[in-house]
Amino acid sequence: MVVAAASIALVLVVVAVVGLLAPAQPSSSDSSQDASPGTNLAGITVPAQAAPPALAANPGPGFSGQVDLRWARDVAAATGIPERAVVGYAAGALGAEHYFPGCGIGWNTLAGIGRIESDHGRHGGGVIDETGLVLPLIFGVQLDGDGVQNIPDTDGGAYDEDAEFDRAMGPMQFIPRTWISWAVDANGDLNPDPHNINDAALAAGDYLCFMSGGMSTEEGYLAGIAAYNAGEAYLRNVTEAAQRYGDAAASATD
Repeated sequence: MVVAAASIALVLVVVAVVGLLAPAQPSSSDSSQDASPGTNLAGITVPAQAAPPALAANPGPGFSGQVDLRWARDVAAATGIPERAVVGYAAGALGAEHYFPGCGIGWNTLAGIGRIESDHGRHGGGVIDETGLVLPLIFGVQLDGDGVQNIPDTDGGAYDEDAEFDRAMGPMQFIPRTWISWAVDANGDLNPDPHNINDAALAAGDYLCFMSGGMSTEEGYLAGIAAYNAGEAYLRNVTEAAQRYGDAAASATD
C-alpha cells in the first residue's frame, strides 16, 4: 500500500488487500494484496512469538471470553498496552490458531501491528469500552489518489462513513473491501465490527496466517507482515514492538 507512517500522529497506516476471502478459508477468487512485493528484509529480526495467553477458569462468550483477565492485567501493566487491547490481541491469536491450526501467531505480533496502526486504539484520544469498541471511531485519510492509492467507495460509507472514497478504519486499520472479506466475530456478540478491537485483531490474525502460510517460520512471518503493509520501516517497527512486548510480558508473568 502507498500509505505508510513512521509516526501514528502523522498518518494512519492502511491495510492493503483485494481478495474476496472468508474469515477462515480463501475463496477461489482470491487475488493478491495491493502492497508492493520485493521489500528488502535484510537486517530485520523476527521476534519470538509470545506464549499463548492464560485461559479463563470460567470462560465467557467468544474468543475474548477465553482470556484470563488477571493475566491481561499483568501484561497490560508490564507493556503499557491498555488491558482491553491485550484481551483483543490475545483473542485474535487464539482465534487465528483455531481457524489456522499450526499458524503459530503470537498475541505480541498483533500488538506490534496495533501499536503502529492506532497506538492500540488510542489514536486521537481513543478509549476502548468494556465491549472492545474503540471510541471515538478511528478513520484514516480519504483514499482519493492524492498521494495515496485511489480506492473509490466500496461500502456505501457503511463502515468508514465516506460514500465517495474508502478510508482505513478501526484499531487495525482495515479498508472496507478488506473487512467485508475478512469480517469475523471474536467476542461472541454476533456482530463483526472493524471498530471493535477483538473482532479487528482476529481478522488481522486470520489474514496474517493465510497470507504467510504460517507465522512460525522466519520466511512466513516476514511475508505475512509485508502483506499486511509493505515497506521495510513498517516491518522493522512491527517486529521491534512485538519483541519488546513479548519480552516485557514474559518477565511479568514468569
